Order: sequence, then C-alpha cells, then structure tokens
Amino acid sequence: MKRKFAPVALLFAAILSLAALAQTGTAAAAAGAPAAAPAAPAAVAGLNKVGIINIQGAILASNEGRRDLEALEKKFDPKRTELQNLNKEVEDLKKQLSTQGDKMNEEARSTLVRNLEAKQKTMQRISEDATNDYQQQQTEIAQRILQKMAPVIDKFAKDNQYSLLLDVSQPWPQGQVLWFGAGSDVTKAVVDLYNSQSGITAPPTSSSSSRPTSGTTAPKPTTTTHKSPTTTAPTTQPKSQ
Repeated sequence: MKRKFAPVALLFAAILSLAALAQTGTAAAAAGAPAAAPAAPAAVAGLNKVGIINIQGAILASNEGRRDLEALEKKFDPKRTELQNLNKEVEDLKKQLSTQGDKMNEEARSTLVRNLEAKQKTMQRISEDATNDYQQQQTEIAQRILQKMAPVIDKFAKDNQYSLLLDVSQPWPQGQVLWFGAGSDVTKAVVDLYNSQSGITAPPTSSSSSRPTSGTTAPKPTTTTHKSPTTTAPTTQPKSQ
C-alpha cells in the first residue's frame, strides 16, 4: 500500500493562516515598539529582495511532518485492509451474479442482489467516513506544524533581508507565480532551519516506508463502481521553473 496524503485544497486554509500569523506578529511588534522609532533609511535598500517558498512542500519535507504523516498512514492501514476485504466480497458477489444469476430462481437471485447492494453501501459508507477522518487529521497536522513554522519563516526572511516571500504551493495558473529562478527558492533553507530548531530527527526510511510522493490518495475501495473521492497531495519537493 503506497503512502498517501491529503489534497491541496484541504491544506489551503492552513496556508492562508501563515499570512494572518505574519500580520498579527507585525501588528504586535508595532504596538510594542517605541513611538519615536522610525524605520532606518538603510532598510529601504533591501526592499527589492524577493524569494519563493513552497509551504506545503516545507510541511511535508520537515522531519516533524514526515514523522507525523507517516504515523497517520500506519494508523489507517487497518481501515485500508478492511476496505480491501469488503471490495473483494463485492467483486465476488458481482462475479457470482454475472455467472450464475440467469440460472437462479427469482428468490435466490433477488437475495443475491440485495446482499450485493447492502455490501456496496456498507463499503461506500466506511470509505467516506475513513476518508473524511483521514483528511481532517491530516489537515490538523499541517496546521499545527504551520503554526510553529510561521515564526521560523518570519525570522529567516528578516535575517536574510527579504522584503517579500511568495508561496508557490499552487502551480500557475492556480497560483499567481508564473516563473521563478531556482536561486530564489528558500524552501529547503527554511526546512533545514525548522528541523534544527525543532530537535526532531528524520524518521527512518525503507522500501515500505518512504517519503510521500504526489498523486497519492486517502483510504478508498478499489472497485470501479463505488469510489471515494480521489485526493491528490502536493510533492514533497517544490519544482523550480
């Protein structure tokens, strides 16, 4: 079973909170600063320094994000197994109906059809409940990490004299950044700084537990008749254009 992660849309609300945190921090700093402390003229010189950061990629690539999301994956493995077993039962009933249905009497065939429909409804309900639960917990993890990562980003930007950092979690045209050079990407630098401050070591990797990739989904049945919504996760490493 591949490791799977939440959709971009679910993390979007968490990403927006970064701007709110930054604004709150700026307002708080301004409120606590002496009234007679004008901005130094020298600060104007750095106003044209712009960088880009993939917030979603930073969350997923951080040691804390990898650890907690991999733990979430393992937590839902039993549910995936349950859905796989239910799906097999549904497919077996379909096969029986297809190969033997015309040979059954009306009562036996009706019973088989009712069993199939009941099993499909049960599988769909369990799948939807598991997907919603999975996505909710995943979003909570992302928001929690982002709350702690926001001040790290703020400090990084100030220490390196950035006047603007743009989030490129959403590729153009969904996002607003059309093009950027590789040298302007500060995602890895922020992740490294966050990892060093968090004190959390990188989780072990193996063939069965590797860093998440894009295009993965939350728990769902494999039947083509009753699928839960597909959920696509962002890549762990931002792409440079």
